[in-house]
Amino acid sequence: MKKYLALFLTMVMSVGVLAGCGGKEEPAATDGADTAERTTFTVGFDAEYPPYGYKNDAGEYVGFDLDLAQEVCDRNGWELVKQPLDWGSKDMELNGGTVDCLWNGFTMTGREDKYTFSKPYVDNSIVFVVRQDSDIQTKADLAGKTVITQAGSSALAALTDTEDNEENLALTASFASLEQTPDYNSAFMSLETGAVDAIAVDIGVAQYQLSNHGDKFRQLEEPLSTEQYAIAFKLGNEELRDQVQATLDEMLADGTFDKIAANYADYNLDQMVCLGKE
Repeated sequence: MKKYLALFLTMVMSVGVLAGCGGKEEPAATDGADTAERTTFTVGFDAEYPPYGYKNDAGEYVGFDLDLAQEVCDRNGWELVKQPLDWGSKDMELNGGTVDCLWNGFTMTGREDKYTFSKPYVDNSIVFVVRQDSDIQTKADLAGKTVITQAGSSALAALTDTEDNEENLALTASFASLEQTPDYNSAFMSLETGAVDAIAVDIGVAQYQLSNHGDKFRQLEEPLSTEQYAIAFKLGNEELRDQVQATLDEMLADGTFDKIAANYADYNLDQMVCLGKE
């Protein structure tokens, strides 16, 4: 009797497993033909990276790149979702689908094979900022000094990349130390207190700080490097990239892009725009 009962239970369990397999849902498609059905557009950004993306005094996320993204969403009938990121985990967030793109003064130069990029839209320089009363006048004066930059930033890459970068590597080797910080607001606080001697930073961020704190900081004239900003999508996600780029091209053609850039003329962003000037 027990033998027949065991056989019966085995058959029941087998049928249940087969039924479960037959009813298994296929995972939702990602990075595919989704622009027609899309209702939201999630932008990953560094919330402490003014003037491209930051939190204002009212606690709202604002900035040049977020203004551009909002206009793109308005024209496509999408809801803009602003997703602040720990910049060190940006690749994990993008590849995992938490965000649809990285749009926050993101350097494409040297990263072209790691992401699917939009056209470049801003020419950027990486510069050094020191205290107003510092005796540092040139890059050569940084020898023996403590320099800080943001972890995962293009400035860090410019100072540490080993391929075709001998001049900058020699400069870095002359520092007493090269420190890293999660965000540039912390870097400027460290500079102000004297904990570090200089910051390597994108010129737009530098201009923002100088505009607001010109009595405390100044920028060295000679840049560390030059590069271009673009919007980064997950590698292979060309459809979404193309839709966003087409909208940006429309904004450029009707003057909206330049109007948004003009709102940030105090930080020279209107002079740095390169979209349509290739």
